[in-house]
Amino acid sequence: MSYDFQLRVYYEDTDLAGIVYYANYLKFIERARSEWVRSLGIDQAALKSDQDLVFVVRRVEADYLAPALYDDVLLVRTIPVKITGVRLEVEQTVLRSETMLFRSTVTIAMLTSEGKPSRFPADIRTKLMAGSP
Repeated sequence: MSYDFQLRVYYEDTDLAGIVYYANYLKFIERARSEWVRSLGIDQAALKSDQDLVFVVRRVEADYLAPALYDDVLLVRTIPVKITGVRLEVEQTVLRSETMLFRSTVTIAMLTSEGKPSRFPADIRTKLMAGSP
């Protein structure tokens, strides 16, 4: 199962050459993950206020394959790969039509607002697994 999120490249996303600045791909995939989690019925603001838990990125592996350009319409595809009690791994790609521009593997953990590691609550884990292949 995958989740697709579409976006357009704006001038603010690019460098002087009109090419998407490399760090902005991380913003694009973050937005897509947030929308994916929302689509699963997980309210991150409520999770923080009610259970004092937040999702955090622990690790990102990124491959830049081809440039995205000003005004391109991009698709960010999020595919959950693995979930354990303490870790979620997703693969995310950025595509322009059928051309893959960026590929990443993101490892996500859960922390308290004090920065202490926590297990995923059972209901959250169940929802994340429902969004897995």
